[in-house]
Amino acid sequence: MTRYMPITRIDCTPATLLIDTEAPLDVLFETADYRIRTVTQLLENIAFCSDISSDTVVLSDFCKMLTIALRAGCDVLDVIGRRLRAQAAG
Repeated sequence: MTRYMPITRIDCTPATLLIDTEAPLDVLFETADYRIRTVTQLLENIAFCSDISSDTVVLSDFCKMLTIALRAGCDVLDVIGRRLRAQAAG
C-alpha cells in the first residue's frame, strides 16, 4: 500500500484528495467516523424534512456532494482494515 492513496473516483491527475495510509489508526478512525456521521446526519435531516423540494437537479447535486464525503469515509475504513489485517498476519 502506498503512503498516500487517492480517494476513490476523484479523477484528477495528480490526485489532490489523499489519505495518509500511515497515519495513526485512531486518527484514521476519527476521520472516517466524522465523514460517515456527517452524511448520516444530513440524510436524516432530509428524510424528516417535509418542506424538501423534489427538484431532481438539486437532489442529484446534493447526492453527489454526499457521495464524496461518504466515499472518503469508506476509503479510510478500507485503509484501517488493511492495516489491521496486516498487523494480525504480522
